[in-house]
Amino acid sequence: MTRRVLLYGAMLVIVVVSLFPFFWMVVTSLKPDQDIFTKTPEFLPTSPILDRYVHLFDGAVPRQFLNSVLVAGATTLITGVIALLAGYALARYKIPLKRYLLIVILSIQMLPQTVLVIPLFVVLRNTGLLGTYQGLILSHLALTVGLATYMLRSFYLDIPVELEESAMVDGASRMKAVRLVVFPLVWPGLAASSIYGFITSWNELMFSATYMQQSDRETLPVALQQYFSSYYSDWGGVMAASVIFTIPVVVFFLLVQKRLMQGMVAGAVKG
Repeated sequence: MTRRVLLYGAMLVIVVVSLFPFFWMVVTSLKPDQDIFTKTPEFLPTSPILDRYVHLFDGAVPRQFLNSVLVAGATTLITGVIALLAGYALARYKIPLKRYLLIVILSIQMLPQTVLVIPLFVVLRNTGLLGTYQGLILSHLALTVGLATYMLRSFYLDIPVELEESAMVDGASRMKAVRLVVFPLVWPGLAASSIYGFITSWNELMFSATYMQQSDRETLPVALQQYFSSYYSDWGGVMAASVIFTIPVVVFFLLVQKRLMQGMVAGAVKG
């Protein structure tokens, strides 16, 4: 009984600590400016205001929101397809120098983003993709594909190759065996890599600010900068925009939560 009470208590503490920043963000977005900077901040706003949210939807935020959804959604989809196929190839086929190829893939993930800005800028400029959605999506793929491929390779390695061989003995081709037997089992890994790809693309700022100079193609991370200046920071506006900014990530996580939990359990009972 004592152990169960301690376990539930620890879970409650974790939930409160995890959700409190989001709660405080929502509360701050509803407070008047004079209440935000008081020496004794109030836990709940005495006179909540919705003007900041009205201002957001009256401005360019809806367009910027759609831009972010488009870029992050396309990046997640393409990352998933590439990682699904590349991860299988790295897990099942005998590729020359495969160990070194894996090291290169992980090494790319270790590169600071600032190192990639200029080379990608030159590539996008020379190909005519600078300032386009396609160019920004390609630059985001440089941040997501490597680790997503490595993650899915690990999930493929956990699937016994005998399952594919049994399907092929029954008359299925390799592609049919992979599609009907392997892909359904690797769904948890795809969910985990999709969450990683979506969050990485959704939060990305440096590439978006550098390559997307047109105001009608700005993403939300770039739009958040308008609330900061050399002499003043609109923290209420930042918090209101951050609430809008956070909602799609939460929704996307809830959509793939079941698959992700399956993957975590599968990894916990490996072997």
